Amino acid sequence: MNVKKLAILGSTGSIGHSTLSICESFPDRYQVVSLAAGQNIDTAFAQCQHWHPKVISLATEELAAALITRLKAAGINGIEVVHGTAGSVYAATLPEVDFVVSAIVGVAGLEATYAAVCAGKTIGLANKECLVAAGELIIEAARKHNVALLPIDSEHNAVHQCMRGGTPAEVKQVWLTASGGPFRNTPAADFEHITPQQALKHPTWVMGQRITIDSATMMNKGFEVIEACRLFNLPPAQVRVTIHPQSTVHSLVEFVDGSILAQISVTDMRLPILYALAYPERVTSDLTFDLTALSQLDFSVPDLTRFPCLRLAYEAAKTGGKACIALNAADEIGVAAFLAGDIPFMGIPSTIETVLELTSGHPPASIFEVLQADLAAREAAREVIARQSAGVRR
Repeated sequence: MNVKKLAILGSTGSIGHSTLSICESFPDRYQVVSLAAGQNIDTAFAQCQHWHPKVISLATEELAAALITRLKAAGINGIEVVHGTAGSVYAATLPEVDFVVSAIVGVAGLEATYAAVCAGKTIGLANKECLVAAGELIIEAARKHNVALLPIDSEHNAVHQCMRGGTPAEVKQVWLTASGGPFRNTPAADFEHITPQQALKHPTWVMGQRITIDSATMMNKGFEVIEACRLFNLPPAQVRVTIHPQSTVHSLVEFVDGSILAQISVTDMRLPILYALAYPERVTSDLTFDLTALSQLDFSVPDLTRFPCLRLAYEAAKTGGKACIALNAADEIGVAAFLAGDIPFMGIPSTIETVLELTSGHPPASIFEVLQADLAAREAAREVIARQSAGVRR
Protein backbone atom coordinates (compact mmCIF):
# COMPACT_ATOMS: atom_id res chain seq x y z
CA MET A 1 0.00 0.00 0.00
CA ASN A 2 1.38 3.42 -0.97
CA VAL A 3 1.32 5.99 1.82
CA LYS A 4 -0.29 9.29 0.72
CA LYS A 5 1.76 12.29 1.75
CA LEU A 6 -0.39 15.23 2.83
CA ALA A 7 -0.19 19.00 2.96
CA ILE A 8 -2.91 20.36 5.23
CA LEU A 9 -3.74 24.02 4.61
CA GLY A 10 -5.67 25.28 7.62
CA SER A 11 -4.33 22.66 10.01
CA THR A 12 -5.49 24.44 13.19
CA GLY A 13 -9.15 24.73 12.11
CA SER A 14 -11.92 22.16 12.46
CA ILE A 15 -11.23 20.50 9.08
CA GLY A 16 -7.52 20.43 9.87
CA HIS A 17 -8.14 18.77 13.23
CA SER A 18 -10.48 16.21 11.66
CA THR A 19 -7.93 15.45 8.92
CA LEU A 20 -5.20 14.90 11.50
CA SER A 21 -7.58 12.62 13.39
CA ILE A 22 -7.92 10.53 10.21
CA CYS A 23 -4.13 10.44 9.89
CA GLU A 24 -3.91 9.20 13.47
CA SER A 25 -6.44 6.46 12.76
CA PHE A 26 -4.74 5.35 9.53
CA PRO A 27 -0.97 5.84 10.02
CA ASP A 28 -0.25 3.16 7.41
CA ARG A 29 -2.16 5.17 4.77
CA TYR A 30 -1.48 8.86 5.42
CA GLN A 31 1.65 10.82 6.36
CA VAL A 32 1.69 14.51 7.28
CA VAL A 33 4.40 16.31 5.29
CA SER A 34 3.47 20.00 5.59
CA LEU A 35 1.06 22.25 7.46
CA ALA A 36 -0.25 25.79 7.04
CA ALA A 37 -1.35 26.86 10.50
CA GLY A 38 -2.37 30.51 10.25
CA GLN A 39 -2.16 32.52 13.48
CA ASN A 40 -2.72 29.88 16.15
CA ILE A 41 0.86 29.46 17.33
CA ASP A 42 0.02 27.30 20.35
CA THR A 43 -1.79 24.71 18.25
CA ALA A 44 0.89 24.97 15.56
CA PHE A 45 3.57 24.19 18.17
CA ALA A 46 1.57 21.22 19.48
CA GLN A 47 1.15 19.91 15.91
CA CYS A 48 4.90 20.22 15.33
CA GLN A 49 5.54 18.23 18.52
CA HIS A 50 3.12 15.49 17.50
CA TRP A 51 3.55 15.28 13.71
CA HIS A 52 7.01 16.67 13.07
CA PRO A 53 6.15 17.96 9.57
CA LYS A 54 8.88 18.82 7.11
CA VAL A 55 7.43 22.34 6.68
CA ILE A 56 4.99 24.51 8.63
CA SER A 57 3.74 27.93 7.52
CA LEU A 58 2.33 30.63 9.78
CA ALA A 59 0.49 33.82 8.88
CA THR A 60 3.22 36.35 9.65
CA GLU A 61 6.98 36.63 9.92
CA GLU A 62 6.64 37.48 13.63
CA LEU A 63 4.66 34.32 14.37
CA ALA A 64 7.12 32.24 12.37
CA ALA A 65 10.04 33.67 14.38
CA ALA A 66 8.21 32.97 17.65
CA LEU A 67 7.56 29.37 16.61
CA ILE A 68 11.21 28.86 15.63
CA THR A 69 12.21 30.05 19.11
CA ARG A 70 9.76 27.67 20.81
CA LEU A 71 10.87 24.71 18.68
CA LYS A 72 14.53 25.36 19.49
CA ALA A 73 13.76 25.64 23.21
CA ALA A 74 11.94 22.30 23.05
CA GLY A 75 14.80 20.65 21.21
CA ILE A 76 12.69 20.02 18.09
CA ASN A 77 14.81 20.15 14.95
CA GLY A 78 14.34 19.52 11.25
CA ILE A 79 11.13 21.54 10.73
CA GLU A 80 11.32 24.39 8.21
CA VAL A 81 9.17 27.33 9.37
CA VAL A 82 7.90 29.70 6.67
CA HIS A 83 5.20 32.37 6.62
CA GLY A 84 2.60 34.32 4.66
CA THR A 85 1.01 33.49 1.33
CA ALA A 86 4.40 32.44 -0.09
CA GLY A 87 4.79 30.06 2.84
CA SER A 88 1.39 28.46 2.23
CA VAL A 89 2.21 28.07 -1.47
CA TYR A 90 5.54 26.46 -0.55
CA ALA A 91 3.87 24.05 1.88
CA ALA A 92 1.26 23.11 -0.74
CA THR A 93 3.69 22.49 -3.58
CA LEU A 94 6.49 20.46 -1.98
CA PRO A 95 7.56 17.81 -4.49
CA GLU A 96 6.83 14.89 -2.13
CA VAL A 97 3.25 16.01 -1.38
CA ASP A 98 0.59 13.86 -3.10
CA PHE A 99 -2.61 15.30 -1.66
CA VAL A 100 -3.45 18.83 -0.49
CA VAL A 101 -6.30 19.46 1.94
CA SER A 102 -7.46 23.02 1.18
CA ALA A 103 -9.15 24.27 4.35
CA ILE A 104 -7.84 27.81 4.88
CA VAL A 105 -10.88 30.03 5.41
CA GLY A 106 -11.48 32.84 2.92
CA VAL A 107 -9.50 34.02 -0.09
CA ALA A 108 -6.33 33.61 1.99
CA GLY A 109 -6.22 30.01 0.78
CA LEU A 110 -6.78 30.80 -2.88
CA GLU A 111 -3.21 31.26 -4.12
CA ALA A 112 -1.89 28.14 -2.38
CA THR A 113 -4.74 26.00 -3.70
CA TYR A 114 -4.29 27.28 -7.26
CA ALA A 115 -0.54 26.71 -7.03
CA ALA A 116 -1.14 23.14 -5.80
CA VAL A 117 -3.44 22.45 -8.74
CA CYS A 118 -0.83 23.80 -11.17
CA ALA A 119 1.76 21.59 -9.46
CA GLY A 120 -0.38 18.54 -10.22
CA LYS A 121 -1.47 17.76 -6.65
CA THR A 122 -4.77 16.03 -5.90
CA ILE A 123 -6.97 18.48 -3.96
CA GLY A 124 -9.36 17.80 -1.11
CA LEU A 125 -11.40 20.99 -1.26
CA ALA A 126 -12.97 22.41 1.90
CA ASN A 127 -12.45 26.08 1.06
CA LYS A 128 -15.66 27.49 -0.44
CA GLU A 129 -14.08 30.75 -1.50
CA CYS A 130 -11.71 29.04 -3.93
CA LEU A 131 -14.51 27.91 -6.23
CA VAL A 132 -16.84 30.83 -5.52
CA ALA A 133 -14.25 33.53 -6.28
CA ALA A 134 -11.99 31.75 -8.77
CA GLY A 135 -13.90 28.67 -9.85
CA GLU A 136 -13.37 29.07 -13.59
CA LEU A 137 -9.61 29.49 -13.19
CA ILE A 138 -9.24 26.54 -10.81
CA ILE A 139 -11.44 24.20 -12.88
CA GLU A 140 -9.54 25.16 -16.05
CA ALA A 141 -6.18 24.55 -14.32
CA ALA A 142 -7.41 21.21 -12.94
CA ARG A 143 -8.38 20.08 -16.45
CA LYS A 144 -5.06 21.28 -17.90
CA HIS A 145 -2.98 19.47 -15.27
CA ASN A 146 -5.29 16.43 -14.99
CA VAL A 147 -5.89 17.10 -11.30
CA ALA A 148 -8.78 15.63 -9.29
CA LEU A 149 -10.78 18.14 -7.20
CA LEU A 150 -12.41 16.05 -4.48
CA PRO A 151 -14.97 17.95 -2.39
CA ILE A 152 -14.79 17.71 1.39
CA ASP A 153 -17.87 19.85 2.14
CA SER A 154 -20.46 17.30 3.22
CA GLU A 155 -23.02 18.35 0.59
CA HIS A 156 -20.68 18.25 -2.41
CA ASN A 157 -19.00 15.13 -1.10
CA ALA A 158 -22.45 13.53 -1.00
CA VAL A 159 -23.16 14.62 -4.59
CA HIS A 160 -19.80 13.23 -5.69
CA GLN A 161 -20.68 9.88 -4.12
CA CYS A 162 -24.17 9.79 -5.66
CA MET A 163 -22.85 10.70 -9.12
CA ARG A 164 -20.94 7.44 -9.17
CA GLY A 165 -24.35 5.89 -9.90
CA GLY A 166 -24.62 7.34 -13.42
CA THR A 167 -22.92 9.38 -16.12
CA PRO A 168 -22.92 13.20 -16.12
CA ALA A 169 -25.31 13.17 -19.11
CA GLU A 170 -27.80 11.14 -17.06
CA VAL A 171 -28.05 13.76 -14.27
CA LYS A 172 -31.31 15.71 -14.32
CA GLN A 173 -30.59 17.85 -11.26
CA VAL A 174 -28.74 17.96 -7.97
CA TRP A 175 -30.40 18.61 -4.61
CA LEU A 176 -28.33 20.24 -1.88
CA THR A 177 -29.85 19.80 1.57
CA ALA A 178 -29.85 22.62 4.11
CA SER A 179 -30.70 22.47 7.80
CA GLY A 180 -32.44 25.82 7.44
CA GLY A 181 -30.36 27.24 10.27
CA PRO A 182 -31.83 28.62 13.49
CA PHE A 183 -34.42 30.84 11.77
CA ARG A 184 -36.25 28.53 9.37
CA ASN A 185 -39.45 28.95 11.41
CA THR A 186 -38.90 32.55 12.54
CA PRO A 187 -41.56 35.00 11.26
CA ALA A 188 -40.15 37.33 8.60
CA ALA A 189 -41.19 40.35 10.67
CA ASP A 190 -38.77 39.28 13.42
CA PHE A 191 -35.70 39.10 11.19
CA GLU A 192 -34.76 42.77 11.74
CA HIS A 193 -34.41 42.06 15.47
CA ILE A 194 -32.18 38.97 15.25
CA THR A 195 -29.08 39.34 17.43
CA PRO A 196 -25.59 37.93 16.79
CA GLN A 197 -26.03 35.66 19.82
CA GLN A 198 -29.18 34.14 18.31
CA ALA A 199 -27.61 33.78 14.87
CA LEU A 200 -24.56 31.97 16.27
CA LYS A 201 -26.67 29.11 17.66
CA HIS A 202 -26.70 26.57 14.82
CA PRO A 203 -29.08 23.61 15.35
CA THR A 204 -26.80 20.91 13.87
CA TRP A 205 -23.16 21.87 13.34
CA VAL A 206 -20.46 23.51 15.48
CA MET A 207 -18.59 25.83 13.13
CA GLY A 208 -16.68 29.10 12.98
CA GLN A 209 -18.49 32.42 13.36
CA ARG A 210 -18.68 33.46 9.71
CA ILE A 211 -19.92 30.12 8.40
CA THR A 212 -22.47 29.94 11.24
CA ILE A 213 -23.89 33.36 10.31
CA ASP A 214 -23.80 32.35 6.62
CA SER A 215 -25.88 29.30 7.56
CA ALA A 216 -28.38 31.53 9.38
CA THR A 217 -28.77 33.77 6.28
CA MET A 218 -28.54 30.73 3.95
CA MET A 219 -25.67 32.41 2.12
CA ASN A 220 -23.63 29.34 2.93
CA LYS A 221 -26.04 27.32 0.81
CA GLY A 222 -25.82 29.95 -1.90
CA PHE A 223 -22.06 29.51 -2.01
CA GLU A 224 -22.60 25.76 -2.23
CA VAL A 225 -24.88 26.25 -5.24
CA ILE A 226 -22.08 28.12 -7.02
CA GLU A 227 -19.54 25.46 -5.99
CA ALA A 228 -21.79 22.69 -7.29
CA CYS A 229 -22.26 24.45 -10.63
CA ARG A 230 -18.48 24.56 -11.06
CA LEU A 231 -17.51 21.20 -9.58
CA PHE A 232 -20.12 19.24 -11.53
CA ASN A 233 -20.40 21.45 -14.64
CA LEU A 234 -24.09 22.26 -14.12
CA PRO A 235 -26.10 25.45 -14.77
CA PRO A 236 -27.71 27.09 -11.70
CA ALA A 237 -31.17 25.85 -12.75
CA GLN A 238 -30.01 22.25 -12.26
CA VAL A 239 -28.77 22.83 -8.71
CA ARG A 240 -31.67 22.93 -6.26
CA VAL A 241 -31.83 23.53 -2.51
CA THR A 242 -34.17 21.76 -0.12
CA ILE A 243 -34.62 22.42 3.61
CA HIS A 244 -33.96 19.22 5.53
CA PRO A 245 -33.75 19.98 9.28
CA GLN A 246 -32.67 16.47 10.32
CA SER A 247 -29.41 16.84 8.32
CA THR A 248 -29.16 13.07 7.83
CA VAL A 249 -29.50 13.18 4.03
CA HIS A 250 -26.46 15.20 2.96
CA SER A 251 -27.49 15.67 -0.68
CA LEU A 252 -29.31 13.92 -3.52
CA VAL A 253 -28.83 13.43 -7.26
CA GLU A 254 -31.86 12.99 -9.50
CA PHE A 255 -31.30 11.17 -12.79
CA VAL A 256 -33.21 11.55 -16.06
CA ASP A 257 -35.07 8.25 -15.58
CA GLY A 258 -36.61 9.51 -12.32
CA SER A 259 -34.24 7.68 -9.96
CA ILE A 260 -32.92 9.66 -7.00
CA LEU A 261 -29.79 8.63 -5.11
CA ALA A 262 -29.23 10.07 -1.64
CA GLN A 263 -26.12 9.93 0.54
CA ILE A 264 -26.84 9.34 4.22
CA SER A 265 -24.31 9.22 7.05
CA VAL A 266 -23.42 10.54 10.47
CA THR A 267 -22.90 14.29 10.73
CA ASP A 268 -19.16 13.91 11.26
CA MET A 269 -16.71 15.67 8.92
CA ARG A 270 -14.23 12.82 9.26
CA LEU A 271 -16.38 10.76 6.87
CA PRO A 272 -16.22 13.10 3.84
CA ILE A 273 -12.53 13.76 4.57
CA LEU A 274 -11.80 10.03 4.64
CA TYR A 275 -13.81 9.54 1.43
CA ALA A 276 -11.75 12.22 -0.34
CA LEU A 277 -8.42 10.96 1.00
CA ALA A 278 -9.14 7.35 0.05
CA TYR A 279 -10.90 7.93 -3.29
CA PRO A 280 -11.51 5.86 -5.37
CA GLU A 281 -11.28 3.30 -2.56
CA ARG A 282 -13.59 3.06 0.42
CA VAL A 283 -11.84 2.43 3.71
CA THR A 284 -13.36 0.58 6.66
CA SER A 285 -14.08 2.98 9.53
CA ASP A 286 -16.05 3.19 12.77
CA LEU A 287 -18.25 6.03 11.44
CA THR A 288 -21.49 4.04 11.58
CA PHE A 289 -25.01 5.41 11.16
CA ASP A 290 -28.06 4.61 13.30
CA LEU A 291 -30.95 3.87 10.92
CA THR A 292 -33.50 4.88 13.56
CA ALA A 293 -32.45 8.45 12.79
CA LEU A 294 -34.40 8.04 9.52
CA SER A 295 -37.73 7.66 11.31
CA GLN A 296 -38.62 11.19 10.23
CA LEU A 297 -37.34 12.97 7.13
CA ASP A 298 -38.71 16.41 6.32
CA PHE A 299 -38.05 18.33 3.11
CA SER A 300 -39.36 21.77 2.14
CA VAL A 301 -38.69 24.58 -0.34
CA PRO A 302 -36.61 27.51 1.00
CA ASP A 303 -38.36 30.88 1.18
CA LEU A 304 -36.24 33.24 -0.91
CA THR A 305 -38.07 36.31 0.40
CA ARG A 306 -37.04 35.49 3.98
CA PHE A 307 -33.58 34.36 2.88
CA PRO A 308 -32.60 36.84 0.14
CA CYS A 309 -28.92 35.79 0.35
CA LEU A 310 -29.82 32.52 -1.37
CA ARG A 311 -31.59 34.43 -4.14
CA LEU A 312 -28.58 36.74 -4.55
CA ALA A 313 -26.26 33.73 -4.89
CA TYR A 314 -28.37 32.27 -7.70
CA GLU A 315 -28.37 35.66 -9.43
CA ALA A 316 -24.57 35.97 -9.11
CA ALA A 317 -24.12 32.45 -10.48
CA LYS A 318 -26.19 33.37 -13.54
CA THR A 319 -24.48 36.75 -14.02
CA GLY A 320 -20.92 35.43 -13.87
CA GLY A 321 -18.04 37.83 -14.44
CA LYS A 322 -16.99 39.33 -11.13
CA ALA A 323 -20.38 38.86 -9.47
CA CYS A 324 -19.45 35.76 -7.46
CA ILE A 325 -16.27 37.45 -6.22
CA ALA A 326 -18.31 40.46 -5.09
CA LEU A 327 -20.91 38.19 -3.49
CA ASN A 328 -18.31 36.49 -1.30
CA ALA A 329 -16.38 39.65 -0.43
CA ALA A 330 -19.45 41.72 0.43
CA ASP A 331 -20.84 38.87 2.53
CA GLU A 332 -17.65 38.60 4.58
CA ILE A 333 -17.64 42.35 5.27
CA GLY A 334 -21.39 42.32 5.99
CA VAL A 335 -21.15 39.42 8.43
CA ALA A 336 -18.29 41.11 10.31
CA ALA A 337 -20.33 44.33 10.53
CA PHE A 338 -23.36 42.43 11.86
CA LEU A 339 -21.25 40.64 14.50
CA ALA A 340 -19.79 44.02 15.52
CA GLY A 341 -23.28 45.48 15.90
CA ASP A 342 -22.86 47.98 13.05
CA ILE A 343 -25.73 46.68 10.90
CA PRO A 344 -28.86 44.58 11.57
CA PHE A 345 -29.21 40.98 10.42
CA MET A 346 -31.03 41.99 7.22
CA GLY A 347 -28.33 44.56 6.58
CA ILE A 348 -26.16 41.66 5.39
CA PRO A 349 -28.23 40.89 2.25
CA SER A 350 -28.95 44.56 1.60
CA THR A 351 -25.21 45.30 1.64
CA ILE A 352 -24.50 42.42 -0.73
CA GLU A 353 -27.27 43.44 -3.12
CA THR A 354 -25.98 47.01 -3.34
CA VAL A 355 -22.41 45.84 -3.98
CA LEU A 356 -23.61 43.44 -6.70
CA GLU A 357 -25.42 46.33 -8.39
CA LEU A 358 -22.11 48.26 -8.41
CA THR A 359 -20.12 45.32 -9.81
CA SER A 360 -19.46 44.68 -13.48
CA GLY A 361 -16.70 43.50 -15.75
CA HIS A 362 -15.33 40.44 -17.48
CA PRO A 363 -14.28 37.32 -15.56
CA PRO A 364 -10.74 37.72 -14.15
CA ALA A 365 -8.01 36.15 -16.26
CA SER A 366 -5.64 35.47 -13.35
CA ILE A 367 -5.61 34.90 -9.59
CA PHE A 368 -4.12 38.40 -9.22
CA GLU A 369 -7.19 39.87 -10.95
CA VAL A 370 -9.45 37.80 -8.68
CA LEU A 371 -7.74 39.25 -5.62
CA GLN A 372 -7.97 42.79 -7.04
CA ALA A 373 -11.71 42.35 -7.66
CA ASP A 374 -12.08 40.95 -4.14
CA LEU A 375 -10.39 44.00 -2.62
CA ALA A 376 -12.55 46.37 -4.69
CA ALA A 377 -15.75 44.62 -3.58
CA ARG A 378 -14.68 44.72 0.07
CA GLU A 379 -14.04 48.45 -0.15
CA ALA A 380 -17.43 48.96 -1.82
CA ALA A 381 -19.10 46.96 0.97
CA ARG A 382 -17.40 49.06 3.66
CA GLU A 383 -18.61 52.24 1.96
CA VAL A 384 -22.17 50.89 1.76
CA ILE A 385 -22.10 49.97 5.46
CA ALA A 386 -20.64 53.37 6.41
CA ARG A 387 -23.51 55.09 4.58
CA GLN A 388 -26.03 52.83 6.32
CA SER A 389 -24.49 53.58 9.71
CA ALA A 390 -24.45 57.34 9.00
CA GLY A 391 -28.13 57.16 8.07
CA VAL A 392 -28.95 55.39 11.32
CA ARG A 393 -27.01 57.96 13.38
CA ARG A 394 -28.98 60.80 11.76
